[in-house]
Amino acid sequence: MTARRLAAVAAALSLTLAACSDTEAPQTESVASEGFPVTISHAFGETVIEEKPERVATVAWNNHEVPLALGVVPVGMEKVTWGDDDANGMLPWVEDRLAELDAETPVLFDATDSIPFESVANTSPDVILAAYSGLTQEDYDQLSKIAPVVAYPDVAWGTSLEDMIDMNAAALGMADEGQELIASINADIDEALAAHPGLEGVTPVFAFLDNSDTSKIGIYTALDPRAGFLLDHGFAEADILADYADSESFYVEISAENPEAFADVDLLITYGSDDDAENAASLEAWQNDPLLSLIPAIADGHVAFLGNGPIAAAANPSPLSISWGIDDYFAILEDAVN
Repeated sequence: MTARRLAAVAAALSLTLAACSDTEAPQTESVASEGFPVTISHAFGETVIEEKPERVATVAWNNHEVPLALGVVPVGMEKVTWGDDDANGMLPWVEDRLAELDAETPVLFDATDSIPFESVANTSPDVILAAYSGLTQEDYDQLSKIAPVVAYPDVAWGTSLEDMIDMNAAALGMADEGQELIASINADIDEALAAHPGLEGVTPVFAFLDNSDTSKIGIYTALDPRAGFLLDHGFAEADILADYADSESFYVEISAENPEAFADVDLLITYGSDDDAENAASLEAWQNDPLLSLIPAIADGHVAFLGNGPIAAAANPSPLSISWGIDDYFAILEDAVN
């Protein structure tokens, strides 16, 4: 974990252990709550979890993958509405993990319009994990009436993968296992990077371009896991990201009238379409645009289109998606810079 992420963890995560658990001892009913209570600090204050949770619910993106990766099946988790390749409300790596655990599908919360508080309450959770989320104070207060809530450490949607694992694992009384999971994930990433040497020294920006309005370019700042993940694993930091290093937003918009802001960017990562022909047409249109064409990555065709399927979803890294798709993700990036 980088110094930047370590500092974030130190500032955001505070664990108070009533007793020290022996991680070598088998779990039995008599030691089920050893190591509790646990106190976790977050953007809305502190949450105290008195006993080891038996019924775990999660809301927002990716939080359910922490307990699943650690062998704990949530009683409820948010239904996926983007990136799902078979319309069953789950991404493929989550389906695979449930099969490995021989587990039934948890209740899937439909959060299309807002958090479905009643549905969450109906699962009778002992804890609600939301370390990576955009909870408002009102959301947090409502959920806290149901069960103790683990909210994000500082900024909405600004939680790193490591912080999300640390906080959610700690809430389960599995802090050590969480650290082991992080180490395993980092090993998978290092192996994938070694297999794609063309990415060494690359300076990427994860962006969003709307063909209906090319007057601005949206970029995900280093606060966002999409961009932060790349920076944390050896990719070079573009000047535009450094300029917004102190931003409290995970996403900002830059006027296309400032193409020089992207002068050092040699790879633009974006979603685009699942249709290669549509992506080719988009790139051609940008290359013919009087302003966008001045961005070197666009002029040189160094644009990685991820589409709208599972790989695109995996670009926002999560505990289970790394081993499932990191090699394919890096292959797309490498192809775009060659």
